Amino acid sequence: MPFGPEAVVYKVKSKMFALTPADAQALREQPFYVVLKCDPTWAMLLRDTYPAITGAWHFNKRHWNSVDLDGTVPDDEVREMIDRSYALVVKNLPKRERAKLGG
Repeated sequence: MPFGPEAVVYKVKSKMFALTPADAQALREQPFYVVLKCDPTWAMLLRDTYPAITGAWHFNKRHWNSVDLDGTVPDDEVREMIDRSYALVVKNLPKRERAKLGG
């Protein structure tokens, strides 16, 4: 929880690929969301396709999307975004670190 108790950060080899809110009060006041790393071109396409996907607040909006999990983005699309975020981070790890992951 490098950003404090309000956010849960998901990492691979110390590199963040996702963030979700952990604050129960905030979750009652807004839809649950996830912040995911994204290829810049695909990030813009997703934002143009789904109103629930926006540039992530307090993140580099070129590389990070915020996805409101309000049911308007299909579950399979969300899973694909999570997989792509993870893969993007792994791809940028040093070869030695990628090898430890089995890839």
